[in-house]
This record gives sequence, C-alpha cells and structure tokens, in this order.
Amino acid sequence: MADIKLTMAINEYDHVQDMANGRVKPEGIDLTVINHGPEEIFHRFLFSQEWHISEISMGMSTSWISRGDAPFVLIPIFPSRVFRHSSIYMLKDGPIKTAADLKGKRIGVPEWGQTAGIYTRGWMEHTGGVPLKSATWFQSGINDPGRQEASKLNLPDDIDLTIVTDRSLMQMMFDGDLDVAFSARPPKEFLAGDPRVTQLYPNYRQEEEDYFNKTGIFPIMHTIAIRRDIFEKEPWVAQNLMTAFEEAKDRSFQRVANFTVSQLPFAWSYYDGLENNRKMFGKEQWPYGIDSNRKTLEAFLQFGYEQGTLHRKLEVEELFPEEVRHHFKL
Repeated sequence: MADIKLTMAINEYDHVQDMANGRVKPEGIDLTVINHGPEEIFHRFLFSQEWHISEISMGMSTSWISRGDAPFVLIPIFPSRVFRHSSIYMLKDGPIKTAADLKGKRIGVPEWGQTAGIYTRGWMEHTGGVPLKSATWFQSGINDPGRQEASKLNLPDDIDLTIVTDRSLMQMMFDGDLDVAFSARPPKEFLAGDPRVTQLYPNYRQEEEDYFNKTGIFPIMHTIAIRRDIFEKEPWVAQNLMTAFEEAKDRSFQRVANFTVSQLPFAWSYYDGLENNRKMFGKEQWPYGIDSNRKTLEAFLQFGYEQGTLHRKLEVEELFPEEVRHHFKL
C-alpha cells in the first residue's frame, strides 16, 4: 500500500525537526511539515482546517472538546511546556509586590481562554490563595488593542470580565487603569528594557521549581490534533505519529547530550539544560503519553472547569481516543 500524503503545521522545535527534515518518518505516511508561529497555526487549523495534523493549544482544544463539536481528535504529544510565573507583568512602582497583593486588583489577560492564563489563574487561586472572583478582569492584547477570544466561554457568574477594544493592556497600565497583566507574550516595553515594567517574579526560575516540587505540575501549553475525518478513515495514523514524535524527541536529547561539541550556541548548555532537567524531572524529563502527564492534565482540566473555559467537567481519558490511550514501547 502506498503511503498516504498528510500535512502537519507545527512550530519549529528541535525535538520535532527530524520529522520535518525526513530523518524520522512516520510509518505509512508521506508527511509534509509546515512551520508557522503558534497563533497562526491554531487559527488556520481551527477555523479553516488547512492541514491534516496540527499543533494546537490546550485551552482551545479542551474547550472545543467540552462542547462536543471538535472537528479533530488529540494525541498525547506535548511539544510545548512552559511554567508561567515569568508571565506576570506590572509596573515597578505599582501596588503589587507579592501574590497576596493580587486580591482585589485589576488584572488583564489577552484571552480568557489562553492556556498560559488558565495555568496562571490556577496558580493564583490554588497555590497563591487568591480567589479569582476577588479581582476585576480585563481582556485586550498585551501590545495591541482588540484581541478576540478564540474560544466560546462559560464564565462563572462571579467573574467580572470586561472586553476592551480601544487600548492595549500595557496602555491601560500606563494610564493607571490596570494593575497587572498575565500574558504568554512579554510586553514590547519589557523586551525593550523599559525600566517602568517588571515581573512579579524576576527570579521566576526558583519560583517555578518550587511550584513543581510542591504540586507536580509541569504546565503543558500545546498538544497535537488530527483532523477527525482523517482519523476516522485511517485510525492507525495516530499511533504511527506518536512513535515518530517519540523518536524525534529522543534524537533531540541525543544531540544535546553530545557535549563534546557546541550543539547549542550558548555556554554550558548541557549542564544548565539537560543535566539540571534530569535532576529536577528525572529520566523522563519531557514525557509524552497520558499516564506520565496525568497530574498536570487533571489539574488543567480542573482549572478550566472552574474558570469557565470548559463547558462541562472533563476526564483525562475524554481528551484522547481509545486508540492512543496506551502506546506501545519496547
């Protein structure tokens, strides 16, 4: 049987690149990989179905699944994971100095359903001890006004969220109308070194390590979706893709572990990266599959249900079809 031709859109990750350059080939699939930024990938896949396989955000995908109308199925491959204590931005001379100070404040988000924000609000309530209902919420782009919500929401009655169309979150902050912003993308002023803008946790690495050690949560930002029509016609594609993603990831780790050469263009990359990750996360430091990620997945679904990004409470197994809930390994 000839290989079936499929297209996949995904960010340009080192741990996926061997699927793009052909060194790792999913069995039975002639795969064309398209690299775009994540926001463009998500929008074009969700609303136009332009490719067969796609990177997709956890926030968007779980929201669609909870509504029962998702035109895709997910496989438990997680190309992007980021702790988000670094994603809390404010003015240096503002009223917030600690997590407890978030209570009663005016907080901005680019989208209520943004995955980074779901995790940050989950941290705020469950770890910081600050109820979400105690804050007043505003939605706009971090740098540009008028960002649209990509997911349909089911907001709790006690959440006060205002959509702002005429100012960015940073402009609101400079105008004195916002105290802090939760944003996956940093404000342009912060990137430019504007001394007025800072993070709640400048030493975010230590905060994030403490959070993982306390909760066991290693935040998953993105997963992989297969168009439902492709999966229903060729269900074997899912397992074969998972095998290829695992192999590409292993090859990436092998490259980084080759510390006799400068595999990455910065000093001590092996020791600061691979070795420290192994000490913190153990041998399975970037796991795929359900069982190794259950604690994080359960926490994310709980956060989403509480925050109204989900339309009903979901169990982890509902995210993935039966065919990929157990993956064969030698």
